[in-house]
Amino acid sequence: ENQTSASEFVLLGLTSDPYLQSLLFFVFSVIYFITLFGNMLIMIVISTDPHLHSPMYFFLFHLALIDICYATTIVPKMLVNFLVKQKSIGFSACITQMSLILLSAGSEIFMLSAMAYDRFVAICNPLHYQEAMNKLVCSQLVGSAWAMGLLHSIINTLPMLNVQFCEYTEIKHFSCELPLLLTAACCRTFLNKLVLLSSAVIFGSSSFLLTLLSYIYIISTVLKIQSVKGRHKVFSTCSSHLIIVVLLYTTALFQYTKPSSSSSLILDQLFSIQYSILTPMLNPIIYSLKNNDVKTAL
Repeated sequence: ENQTSASEFVLLGLTSDPYLQSLLFFVFSVIYFITLFGNMLIMIVISTDPHLHSPMYFFLFHLALIDICYATTIVPKMLVNFLVKQKSIGFSACITQMSLILLSAGSEIFMLSAMAYDRFVAICNPLHYQEAMNKLVCSQLVGSAWAMGLLHSIINTLPMLNVQFCEYTEIKHFSCELPLLLTAACCRTFLNKLVLLSSAVIFGSSSFLLTLLSYIYIISTVLKIQSVKGRHKVFSTCSSHLIIVVLLYTTALFQYTKPSSSSSLILDQLFSIQYSILTPMLNPIIYSLKNNDVKTAL
């Protein structure tokens, strides 16, 4: 019964309370404005200030671009649903949103790995930094990050096109995120869940290992520095990046690798808000506050 393929879904969102929805509309509107303004400002400053035309800020420029794409994929539809009674989204629009979320998330974690590698070369091999991180290498690293995000998206999106949903399908979330879509399906989704888990582990762990290895070498190099002032200066250049890595990995990896049996609606929503909405907003703030070059340029 009701096994015909769904033409649209209903996004239940965060709450059904109209007063709370009005408050949340205001809160997430402010968050989205800060995200757009902060990341666009970072991109403009990096583009126009010659002092910031270096590999580190080239990667930061693309991280800001990814954050704008990530937030824009989710928040505008979320804001509309706070204001309307019919919180529906078409099947094609839902799958498109899901694929863009996967693209943004995949690109972001590999961009952070590229930034970690950049810090590794700058701190552990400073004499050959300009040669090792030339324009071609930087472009290849950025292109690879976007390509890995695209591959992650395609691998998970194609199997979803064959999944059957009931005619009336409710998604207990504010966006068409893949784990929640699989939970709402009316057919067996073992293969999809296997692909999701495998891709999350392979892409997530490879990116995490690249970042971890870079920081192991960085920390071992920093510990050899005799002066406390020198250590502090080196660590201060990495602290912003490290904060963002911890914020993103701890929530996103748990969300995409945990078994569905241990799923909690409130936790799912909180984790999703953290890595897909708050992290894109916090990135420019953290980099601006922790980076003297960016503050001077601003």
